[in-house]
Amino acid sequence: MAESIFRHKVDRAGLAESFVIESAGTGDWHVGDNPDPRTIRVLAQNGVHEFSRARQVTSSDFAEFDHIIAMDLANERDLCDWNGSVPHRVSLMSSWGGDGGRIEVPDPYYGDFGGFEEVFKMLDSTTDGLLVKLTK
Repeated sequence: MAESIFRHKVDRAGLAESFVIESAGTGDWHVGDNPDPRTIRVLAQNGVHEFSRARQVTSSDFAEFDHIIAMDLANERDLCDWNGSVPHRVSLMSSWGGDGGRIEVPDPYYGDFGGFEEVFKMLDSTTDGLLVKLTK
């Protein structure tokens, strides 16, 4: 969801040529899958209509990307310990912008649609901060 929201904001700002934006998981269990239908629904309800298929993080990501952004502390730790990791490029999404002091973006998968709406609101706020900080 974060990738889709951020890509949408970058496109609307006319900055698509300045960014390479990709999402990847630390696990391989969803590789090749579309996002959860509830993710697609909440994105569409908020005017975001693009999404990508799941892929897994690779060691080359740490050389290719300036920022590797984790949604929670467990994934941040896994990314910092990844073979080929560049830990100073790894950060938590919450470190980029205000969402009332929450440290982790919760995984809404096992809950109801309201959890997806909550996560969208969080990511909408933090991606605003991310865009502002990266374009300064």
